[in-house]
Amino acid sequence: MGELHISPYQRLMIAEINNHYQMDFILMDAMKAFVNKGPEDGKLIKPNLILLSDDRVAIDAVGVAILRHYGTTRDISRGKIYDLDQIKRAAELGVGVDGPDKIRIIGLDAESESVAGELDYILQTQG
Repeated sequence: MGELHISPYQRLMIAEINNHYQMDFILMDAMKAFVNKGPEDGKLIKPNLILLSDDRVAIDAVGVAILRHYGTTRDISRGKIYDLDQIKRAAELGVGVDGPDKIRIIGLDAESESVAGELDYILQTQG
């Protein structure tokens, strides 16, 4: 794993790895997250979200929307979400949806529907 973590191609390699196995669903714990540094240190945010999807690219894109909503690093904040290396390559490989217009965020109550609307706006305008 050392080669993966120090490689300048890390994000592309992650997309390639994901092309070789299937899964039923992805559960993302976004109760707390670091918007910079990470994975064990940085500015802590508390979105208080749990995300569930059967699409790895969609859940990554929504994860980026969450980071952008709270303010994150320059690398993650600039450009289109679907132009980020890992998301772009995974979408090219058919690992998941190829654009933000194919992502639907559904909240389970009024408060989460409001957050879903905010994240959807980020996806549609910055996707």
